[in-house]
Amino acid sequence: MTAASDLAGPDDVSAALGRTGYLADSGLASAAFLALRMGRPLFCEGEPGTGKTALAQALADVLGAPLIRLQCHEGIDAAQALYDWDFPRQLLHLRTVEAAASASGTALDADATEASLYDRRFLLARPVLQALQTTPSVLLVDEVDRADDEFEAFLLEVLAENSVTIPEVGVVKAETPPLVVLTSNRTREVHDALKRRCLYLWLDHPDLVREVAILKSRMPQLSTELAEQVAQAVHRLRGLDLLKPPGVAETLDWAAALELIGARHLDLESATATLGAVLKYREDADRARDALDALLAS
Repeated sequence: MTAASDLAGPDDVSAALGRTGYLADSGLASAAFLALRMGRPLFCEGEPGTGKTALAQALADVLGAPLIRLQCHEGIDAAQALYDWDFPRQLLHLRTVEAAASASGTALDADATEASLYDRRFLLARPVLQALQTTPSVLLVDEVDRADDEFEAFLLEVLAENSVTIPEVGVVKAETPPLVVLTSNRTREVHDALKRRCLYLWLDHPDLVREVAILKSRMPQLSTELAEQVAQAVHRLRGLDLLKPPGVAETLDWAAALELIGARHLDLESATATLGAVLKYREDADRARDALDALLAS
């Protein structure tokens, strides 16, 4: 566990992330350092598979904090992000109170009974409320570009105040604000008002040298030759007109698949047998098969 105050600069952040297996370049390390020290949300944008979500997990590992994830989707609303009431438990509690009153022959106090239904023990904390109540914590708002304008407006208020108001309970304010990481695959433009409250980071696919280093860091048993061949082939795949270019996760999956079938190097046979580990659309796989000779050329 490392406190944010113990990270004196971007180099310290880079080293700490490296110990978790996340290899950061200088720009990423600087953005993460500033987010930690300035207490600002970090807005990460880039193609799928460039390590945005993995960065949040790595930062949580560095800080020794739980990663609390809010997965955005079309139609998500504040209730799904904040809290809900445990209706089955409330109903059971109500029946218990009614039975106790009936058994004792006393009249039921309606106001007191209603108030007891909204006790904190019946509160179901969703990701945003969990993050505000947990110190320290890392809140990942994943794929915020899939949510709508109303949800963005809700996030603006939470990020600005680090608190929420629950009518039946009152204001819940974070003792220590969570580190917030928002990600976007840029399926639509996120409003400037949200971006202004964040530090911005564009993540691209790693260059060849760094991708080889990532492979060796995550899979130290992998031979340098195979790591270089896989990374080179993935980089060439990204140059094709694919529906879903492979990300770093697919690079790791491909290397793992090759290792499992006992491949010592990447050739036409082993690449064909394991292509499903790196490409997930039939059209992409067909296009890649047609270009395998060029992809595997040294």
